[in-house]
Amino acid sequence: MGIVSDYVANYGFSGDRLSLRLAKTSRRGLTYEDFEKVMEESPVSEDSWAALIHLSDRTLQRYKKDRKSFEPIQSERILKLAILFKFGEEVFGDLELFRLWLHESCIPLGSQSPLSLLDTTFGIDLVKDELGRIQHGIFA
Repeated sequence: MGIVSDYVANYGFSGDRLSLRLAKTSRRGLTYEDFEKVMEESPVSEDSWAALIHLSDRTLQRYKKDRKSFEPIQSERILKLAILFKFGEEVFGDLELFRLWLHESCIPLGSQSPLSLLDTTFGIDLVKDELGRIQHGIFA
């Protein structure tokens, strides 16, 4: 179970309470152990994560080696992506189908792959919105 699911299941957080808890976690800094849980359950490869959270591969390896907590900016990005990935899996009903969609060219997203947009918060929002349209059967 991922960190977001843990908060919902173990603490009963949802809506604003969940957002407040995630904000607090972001400020404190996500532990590398929690990041590993997110990576294990995500549809993207471990190699892709460094670019998504704006760290070099070498820096990410140092975080792993030192079991260091992430800075708030990276923690927030990791948590936003974890929420997006959970939503994507729910929409597609299968993590593998969602992973395939992330790598496909998507006309409503400017013929880019959704994955290529996930390095910015604007891109994360665009992908989330497109997932919402898919969830509701609205195809462009």
